[in-house]
Amino acid sequence: MTKLDILVIASHPDDAELGCSGTIASQIAKGKKVGIVDLTQGEMGTRGTPEVRMQEAEAAAEILGLAARENMKFKDVFFEDDEWHRLELIRVIRKYRPEIVLANAIRDRHPDHGKGSQLATNACFMSGLRKIETTFEGQSQEPWRPKHVYHYIQNNYIEPDFIVDITDYWDIKIKSILAFQSQFFDPSSKEPESFISNPDFLPFIEARGRDFGHRIMRTYGEGFTSERYLGVDDIFDLK
Repeated sequence: MTKLDILVIASHPDDAELGCSGTIASQIAKGKKVGIVDLTQGEMGTRGTPEVRMQEAEAAAEILGLAARENMKFKDVFFEDDEWHRLELIRVIRKYRPEIVLANAIRDRHPDHGKGSQLATNACFMSGLRKIETTFEGQSQEPWRPKHVYHYIQNNYIEPDFIVDITDYWDIKIKSILAFQSQFFDPSSKEPESFISNPDFLPFIEARGRDFGHRIMRTYGEGFTSERYLGVDDIFDLK
């Protein structure tokens, strides 16, 4: 079993790559162990199939250098923030015991993103409750509550609480996104156009990255929101 420093929880395969793969790559470069848990296979998406998207997720994981990636196979669009789904996610949180969880945007164009965000928040808290009993591979699990839960920003603009400089990792971010070939613009594809396969979508991702980077006087950035106030020991640590 691999203990992770950071666990990224994503409603769909490619959410993590679009929202925070630059941050993932930057932390892996610093020696941190990072994993992704995709809640669904994205089977209700306009393009691709669950099988194709799983293969693409594996390719993206290799590009990023993830320590772990798995798919919960919750029902795309229809999963809920309820007892059953929380318990399933608690098992995964207790399995990997991350210090930090990065979760979906608190609200977004796709309703699964907000649902996934709330599910992650609730499961992270409940994972620390000793009287909630779970097992993994037949063994009882110890309670575990991540120290921090942060939410990456996706399609809808949300004012970030902090921005991570990903300038040196922008190329890796783009490579990990393009691993999901079925989802993005491909002039040879015969599948219907979707919101993210429009040729203007990837330029939008770059514009967002440049906007966040500009706000911290860097070239590219990724924005996050925090569920609680951020604290520092030394104001000189702030950039």
